[in-house]
Amino acid sequence: MNNLSDRLLKFAIDVIVFLRKIPNSEEYLIIKRQLIKSSTSSGANYEESQGASSKADFTNKVRISLKEMRESNYWVKVIDGTLQKEDLRPECKILINESTELKNILGAICSKTERKQP
Repeated sequence: MNNLSDRLLKFAIDVIVFLRKIPNSEEYLIIKRQLIKSSTSSGANYEESQGASSKADFTNKVRISLKEMRESNYWVKVIDGTLQKEDLRPECKILINESTELKNILGAICSKTERKQP
């Protein structure tokens, strides 16, 4: 496993653990479901990219991983904007920062691999 794989896995786990602390209101249940799906999908698609059958397949899987991380970043920001519990805000900010960094890393990989393709 490489460093990015480790970070994506840790992010997904951190999201799940964080969401256990958020109330189960009707709105939050929808957001939690979306965020869990997107955060775990980002790491899963990156893992798939590591066994890609071609450069195009690799690029496509990383592009999907980026798309899912963008969605994760959005949902974490929605939670941050609606949080009633101030004590959860620092943890939420950490998730925003990490998802932003992961988004930037995945975007850089996409840019590099797309430039290399004919």
